[in-house]
Amino acid sequence: MAKQSEEYDTQGNPPSFVPSGERKRPDTGVMPTAKRSQQQIPPTFPTSRTRVRTTTGQPQPIQSAVPANQMRTPRQSGGSSRIASPAQAPSSSRTQANHIAKPVVSASGRGDNSRSGNSSSKTHPKRHWARTVLMAILMVIILTLFGCWNWANSQLDKADWLTDKTSTDGTSWLILGSDERDDSGIGGTTQDTPGARTDTILVLTKPAHGSSSLISIPRDSLIKMGNVNMKINAVAQMQGKKALTREVEGITGKKINHVAEIKFNGLTKVVDALGGVNLCYDNNVNDWRSGLNWQSGCHTVDGDTALAFSRMRYSDPKGDFGRAERQRQVIGAIMSKAGSADTLKKPSSVQKVAKAALSSIEVDNKTNPATLLSMATAFKNATGKQGISGSVYWSDPNHLVRGVGSTVLLDDSKNLELFNQLAAGTHKPGSVGTLSESVSQ
Repeated sequence: MAKQSEEYDTQGNPPSFVPSGERKRPDTGVMPTAKRSQQQIPPTFPTSRTRVRTTTGQPQPIQSAVPANQMRTPRQSGGSSRIASPAQAPSSSRTQANHIAKPVVSASGRGDNSRSGNSSSKTHPKRHWARTVLMAILMVIILTLFGCWNWANSQLDKADWLTDKTSTDGTSWLILGSDERDDSGIGGTTQDTPGARTDTILVLTKPAHGSSSLISIPRDSLIKMGNVNMKINAVAQMQGKKALTREVEGITGKKINHVAEIKFNGLTKVVDALGGVNLCYDNNVNDWRSGLNWQSGCHTVDGDTALAFSRMRYSDPKGDFGRAERQRQVIGAIMSKAGSADTLKKPSSVQKVAKAALSSIEVDNKTNPATLLSMATAFKNATGKQGISGSVYWSDPNHLVRGVGSTVLLDDSKNLELFNQLAAGTHKPGSVGTLSESVSQ
């Protein structure tokens, strides 16, 4: 009997079934370390869910003599079931033993992390509330922008300006200034420039990479439509809006993506809505044709003075070229003032300026408020320190043509090369064109 008792493995048999004659009390002077077997539950408490399958398919012998009905409910403590600690073990050892014997699944069916799960579920409504508030704010912003977009888009006067030319590198805007006169007497008489002529022709180019550019084309540039010679400023009136766009594309070799025609009569409303703009001109002027009376220097002017400033040419030593420079200055001053913090922080001013500006321009059918904003940004960059500005190249600024008069004969090959570089973004910042070269000499 004693021999058989020695063959018992205390890890494989419940200690309550080891023959009492051969029990050995552990040495209480040595603190045993709780052993972690491959299964953390003491062998006397096998869970009913644990089943071992062998490759032979034969059932394994039961290694515990505990009745099945007792195996279903793990014991919390007591008796000889604590094999991991002696009877007089310190409290720290008991705590460790109890930790080892803790069931994996609680009586409620939840795991040990059920409390943390409850804590997480308590904060979920707060996160949901925050997301709801954020979505509500975003929706208000989107609806506001959508409303402003629809209002601005509805105010745009659109016309058929674009041709079917294939798209080219970069984005190009054709910015026109119309000198159509009324009976107001502002800026000269109706006899000065009969009909509606294109007073300003600017090509704004924004490449994919590189500096934006703003290049002017003289209004007296000679073009030929069929067998008829004419100045480019008369094309829109005589041949139509799309014909003018086509002629500009012939000069640049690039697709015009958008067109914006500014009616100079509308400048008075825009400038007055802005509270005036700052303009500079280093000559004294008293020009009865345009109505401009100017003292050399910089001045903050109202709408009527800005209009006369943009139209005056007979008292300018540079003639049409000088007028083109001043017209660019007026447009740039308006865009700068409209985009300033002082203007944007006043909603009433923004609405007033926007209404005046939108009523003063005509655009192509594909232009919308977003493209106008992009145009304004490109214009600002082109007239900045890292931008490119100037004029096209010409070979003769006083080319006489019978029936047409004095015209500007353009240098076609140099202009095509110039706009190729501008569209590719390879041209360095600075001034370009014949006018800038003549001034620098």
